[in-house]
Amino acid sequence: MLRWLTVAAAGGALAAGAYFLWSSSSVPGSLSLPYVAAASVASPAALAHARHNEGISRLIGLADLLLPVLGALVYARSGPRFVRESAAGRIGTGMLLAMLGFGVIWIAQLATGSLGLWWQRHTGSSRVGYLEWAVGNWFALVPIFLTACLAVLVTMLLAKPLGDRWWIAGAPVFAALVLLAAFIQPFALTGLRSPDATVAKEARLAADARDLAATAHLPRIPIRIQDVDAQTTAPNAETTGIGASRKVILWNTLIEDFSSREIRVVLAHELGHQARGHIWKQVAWFGLLALPLAWIMARVTRRRGGLARPEAVPLGILVFTLLAVATAPLQNVVSRHLEAEADWVALQATRDPGAAVSLFEGFTTRAAADPSPPTWSYILFDTHPTVAQRIAMARAWEARNPAQP
Repeated sequence: MLRWLTVAAAGGALAAGAYFLWSSSSVPGSLSLPYVAAASVASPAALAHARHNEGISRLIGLADLLLPVLGALVYARSGPRFVRESAAGRIGTGMLLAMLGFGVIWIAQLATGSLGLWWQRHTGSSRVGYLEWAVGNWFALVPIFLTACLAVLVTMLLAKPLGDRWWIAGAPVFAALVLLAAFIQPFALTGLRSPDATVAKEARLAADARDLAATAHLPRIPIRIQDVDAQTTAPNAETTGIGASRKVILWNTLIEDFSSREIRVVLAHELGHQARGHIWKQVAWFGLLALPLAWIMARVTRRRGGLARPEAVPLGILVFTLLAVATAPLQNVVSRHLEAEADWVALQATRDPGAAVSLFEGFTTRAAADPSPPTWSYILFDTHPTVAQRIAMARAWEARNPAQP
């Protein structure tokens, strides 16, 4: 009876935490979004091109989900045999098995990634060579690889004294590692530069950033430009870091292809993420999920003696991979919720729904984004609201705030 009461209390605490996090980020609850037909977003030719482009990308995305699972499944069956050949001790053998397992997953992702690169080169959105991409992909994954191996090390260290209850202490440690990674990430980025004051668009970008930060009651956050036109034609922007490491990064392809008003909307959106503490909230969401997921991992790996034993590490990697795929739709729901709030913050800050609409339309006409993807794809892959949904929000804001004569 006590056990079930404990489970119920833990479930209630997790549900309360999820409710608090969800309700702390929102757009007005009474907002009614008008219907936006995909045909109204772009010409028939542009719409057909976007849907064809993303249709192939979705198939590659499905392979990118399934191949790592297949690789992890094969490794879970064959990996334990390496224990007999290792003289590295319990921790050393476990780390060796973890590195081999994550290497198998990387190879699987390399196969689907190269297929994705082929399609991007075919459509003209990427200019990166295969060897350059493979090397860059490896270096980009090094921090993730090291973090994953560190998580395995922490788990094995905790599982020895705590047994199957290692997850109680492990989940907070994992959340702390994610928080540390969020702080460190901006320092690992290369090829960034400050806006050039002699270039009119970039000078206005810097001035807009100062004004928008002041409007959001933010300290001055560095704005950096990343020159990516030698690698891709796609536009993009992101906010990264927490506290002293915060940065907003815009690709030069975005600056070159969109108007200053549209770029101002992007800036307001990225600063909106910082103003609403979205990176902190993403870490909190991870911490909330880490507890039940770590419990599941502990329960499943008991069949091989638990994660204190190196023989269980390959099975642990399989469980981790399956859980990552299974929770991806939930992570996407959270991400879309935060992105919608950042869109609303940008509309409130810029008061320029026309620029927002033209920006989102440009994602279809210039970046070949499907304005209304199939539901299954939206659930599995989309971390942002659809183009049609974002245009609908801009029009709903405009209806609430008619222009003054």
